[in-house]
Amino acid sequence: MKYCYECGTPLTLRFLEQEGDTPYCEKCGCWRFPIFSTAVSMIVLSPDRSKILLIQQYGRPSNILVAGYVSKGESAEQTVVREVQEEIGLSVNSLCFNRSEYFAKSNTLMLNFSCTATSESLEHLNRQEVDQAAWFSWEDAEKAIRPDSLAQRFLLHFLERHRPDSGT
Repeated sequence: MKYCYECGTPLTLRFLEQEGDTPYCEKCGCWRFPIFSTAVSMIVLSPDRSKILLIQQYGRPSNILVAGYVSKGESAEQTVVREVQEEIGLSVNSLCFNRSEYFAKSNTLMLNFSCTATSESLEHLNRQEVDQAAWFSWEDAEKAIRPDSLAQRFLLHFLERHRPDSGT
């Protein structure tokens, strides 16, 4: 962040105890902490947890995870439930936080969860947001996920920790 989000004045770095060098607006006399969006992405598992749901969106042929932005006043967990319902038409349970990563391209803190769908039905896809959705075995999902993507990093981390042979 280079400019004050209130007045547009260039920010300077000042030392703030317990924070280190922190952006400061001389004109407003205020510290300006970074502002970014928060979103969730989900590894949606089939009811028997043997398959992983991958989707394609916006005319792109690559497979990714279901994801969406956290709305004001909403918890990340509420967003997981809402986004899967809105995009795929499925209810989910057994939410579990996996990991997070800052995604600079969209200035977004991505929070990744796994969850279990209550059904495998894909008949209620929101076609305005999802072009295609399909269930993949764990092995096939690993091969089909978009290479060199945040979705791939989240999925690989999940698979490393939760494969039946991983001991967890």
